[in-house]
Amino acid sequence: MQKSIIVTALAAFITFSGTANAEDRSGTEKTPPKLVVAISVDQFSANLFSEYRSSFTGGLKRLANGVVFPSGYQAHAATETCPGHSTIMTGVHSGRAGIIANNWIDLSIEREDKTVYCAEDERVEGTSFGDITAATQGDFVASAWHLLVPTLGERLKKISPQSRNVAVAGKDRAALMMGGHDVDEIYWWHGKGFSTLQGREIMPAVARLNQAIGEKIDKARPAYAIPARCTAHSARIMHGEGKSVGDYAFQRPDGAASIYRGSPDFDGSIIAAATAVINEMKLGQGEATDVISVGLSATDYIGHAFGTEGLEMCIQMGELDRSLGEFFDILDAQDIDYVVMLTADHGGLDLPERMSLQGVPTAQRIDPDLNAKTIGKKVAAGLNMPDDKPVLYADGPFGDYYVSRDLSEKQREQVKDSAIALIAAHAQVEMVLDRDDIASIEVPRGSPEEWTLEQRAKASFNPERSGDFVVLLKRGVTPIASTKRGYVATHGSPWDYDRRVPILFWRLGIQHFEQPLSVMTVDIAPTLGALIGVKITADQTDGQCLDIDGGPANSCE
Repeated sequence: MQKSIIVTALAAFITFSGTANAEDRSGTEKTPPKLVVAISVDQFSANLFSEYRSSFTGGLKRLANGVVFPSGYQAHAATETCPGHSTIMTGVHSGRAGIIANNWIDLSIEREDKTVYCAEDERVEGTSFGDITAATQGDFVASAWHLLVPTLGERLKKISPQSRNVAVAGKDRAALMMGGHDVDEIYWWHGKGFSTLQGREIMPAVARLNQAIGEKIDKARPAYAIPARCTAHSARIMHGEGKSVGDYAFQRPDGAASIYRGSPDFDGSIIAAATAVINEMKLGQGEATDVISVGLSATDYIGHAFGTEGLEMCIQMGELDRSLGEFFDILDAQDIDYVVMLTADHGGLDLPERMSLQGVPTAQRIDPDLNAKTIGKKVAAGLNMPDDKPVLYADGPFGDYYVSRDLSEKQREQVKDSAIALIAAHAQVEMVLDRDDIASIEVPRGSPEEWTLEQRAKASFNPERSGDFVVLLKRGVTPIASTKRGYVATHGSPWDYDRRVPILFWRLGIQHFEQPLSVMTVDIAPTLGALIGVKITADQTDGQCLDIDGGPANSCE
């Protein structure tokens, strides 16, 4: 078995201090940890955790022996990367955080491109995010400007100025949504290495890591050895025109750096960057508590490119477990008193071609004509309106739809009513909700699996950013009409396969227990806050503190 990139890359430039290990130290629940390590594994559904749990031997096994909430929920409907990450360290639903989707439409901005990316600052003239799935992601300034609420790290810094708030992720939106506005250091993958906020210097340890990655990323990589447990997952599944997934072991030829993100090596690089930052800043080694948020993105890229049930995901789960184990071993060797929280921004759905072979009758790809442009032309024709300009805008086939502001108020109402009726009649659409109806709904605090679709949509709703109506697709519909661009599967629905994620806590000395009842990702920030002395009042959060001590003393008191 090859050494993972976290070992080979770090060995070149990181010197570890201390010789103590986890067994040499003992933790006390009432003493705040010196380091909070908040990890989000992009697209790590509760289903994946459950499916592979018995095979974990490394970091995920350690976490599974801590405090386990197997039924955590991203309670909102828009189960995408940016909304999901916006809930984890803020303690509020994505709509309240202002992050209604990865992208939304703002018809008031002056630039021609009206699509706004959740992690851009569109106030900067001459910029445009462009297409999120393209090889180049436009010319934009990455920013947490759209995030309307503080993160846990920001709250900690206000009461403890010596504390450091740091974020490292594979995606800019993951780092920015978990770190927030006031970050001491923040890094995300861009191109062939890690980038940071405009105008900031990259710290030397990360610069050295970038150099080490750059020297090997374009070189060929042999296939991963296939673990015995993964042989049953190896089966070629055809999709599109002569393309297939299900039997790939991540071998790369020379010059194939563009597919690096969709491999287990990518998470190894992210963990190496997080470790480099921890080491150089000496996080967790001062008098005050520090926070580092880590966004691991490879599972998401692999899920999109290959689906969730093939050989590719099986290999990824084993490598994720191994890389996390190495990461925790490094922290142990530093003799740092740390607490780990691990969750996900959303779940995911396997590609419909494999699901159909497995006998899932609802699995299907979306009708390519179910989109704002096509529907808008039909609506305009039916109302005898000119079609030289769009009457409807949306970022995709589901989610928020916006009616043109170039129309009169009467015309806007006519377009909205006609579009809602037309879309609601489509066989693949579960429900279309008018924004006025969504606005009138209260977000409950009860069990999220029992929420209505309307309540799930309300948790994603923001009155300043949400559309004129919201489209929710039926269960099992994959909103990708064609696989030509390399994505075969996705997420984003209001259904539990996309909403349900694990929430895990571990600290040395913590008593293992498992809570089968549902909790929410908005519970994470108040729970960690209670552990480190950051009080988040009831009016500042949509969640609640979870008692993770497992003993007679309640950590939430």
